[in-house]
Amino acid sequence: MSYILDTMGNLLHQTAFLNLTWGNYLMIAVACIFLYLAIAKGYEPLLLVPIAFGMLLVNIYPDIMVSPEEASNGIGGLLHYFYLLDEWSILPSLIFLGVGAMTDFGPLIANPISFLLGAAAQFGIFGAYLLAILMGFNDKAAAAVSIIGGADGPTSIFLAGKLGQTGLMGPIAVAAYSYMALVPIIQPPVMKALTTKKERAIVMENLRPVSKLEKILFPIVVTIVVCMILPTTAPLVGMLMLGNLFRESGVVRQLQETASNALMYIVVILLGTSVGATTSAEAFLNISTIKIVILGLVAFVFGTAAGVLFGKILCVLTKGKINPLIGSAGVSAVPMAARVSQKVGAEEDPTNFLLMHAMGPNVAGVIGTAVAAGVFMAIFGI
Repeated sequence: MSYILDTMGNLLHQTAFLNLTWGNYLMIAVACIFLYLAIAKGYEPLLLVPIAFGMLLVNIYPDIMVSPEEASNGIGGLLHYFYLLDEWSILPSLIFLGVGAMTDFGPLIANPISFLLGAAAQFGIFGAYLLAILMGFNDKAAAAVSIIGGADGPTSIFLAGKLGQTGLMGPIAVAAYSYMALVPIIQPPVMKALTTKKERAIVMENLRPVSKLEKILFPIVVTIVVCMILPTTAPLVGMLMLGNLFRESGVVRQLQETASNALMYIVVILLGTSVGATTSAEAFLNISTIKIVILGLVAFVFGTAAGVLFGKILCVLTKGKINPLIGSAGVSAVPMAARVSQKVGAEEDPTNFLLMHAMGPNVAGVIGTAVAAGVFMAIFGI
């Protein structure tokens, strides 16, 4: 009988119920909320489901993220090895490869002014950088946090790793991906507050046709120009343009299909679960994390506002030919931000089709955020 009681006692003490803190239970509740938003509300489930499940796992079983040095048997946890791929910039670069293979750059080529809208949206990043310094972050940490304003999870992870801010990578990545998923909630109030009903109802002219030669030359030229100026952006910009070249060249259809489908989804699983697994209660529930979440939101709102305001300027300069709503798509959440521009415009005029016009700034925003990361690395001599 004593053997049975001892065995049952050992089993009881091995359960998570007796080993979790109140913080773990809080993070488990947050993970369940994220799962609800992803599954029931459809808020970017491809991102939120793996992130939320990684959050759930690490707060039930913290050793799933333990490093080999900390493990009693010298073997690290499963998600620790996934996370190393984030730190080594492998997964962020592969995400960019997939995005390039999935995305039509034609709207950006057809309307080069979109580059200006994509650039304008990056003001949120640099505004948040100054604010982060005022809030007590050192210069590199401030740069890593501020890139959240681009609504670009892979670039946020990439820059945090390059600047040696791995301790902040978890909160930064979770904040970036959370705001990416919440684009349909965060952006519309800002867009409506800064535009008039008349501006939102502007119907833009159809984009000109883009030739196949232009689409093939674009990724090659952008890679040469951007990477010559900022060589440190090559892992991101280079992979983005390589994926797009797969798409547009028409001679490597198998590579394009692999990059945009199987490989992309495998990488999303690895990256999402490992990012979610950085949110253990011990690492996540502190003042620095709260500051990062707030700064990320401020940066994202500033970026959205800057894009819309610059869109208003272009609207005036072109005598009403540009709908300012497409400026909000200058953040790099592809294609979510472009869809939001379309949705808000359609609320004023159901016949107004802004999606393709918004894809130009949206693609420019992806490039712009990578360039912003390259600027920070150049500043710090990385």
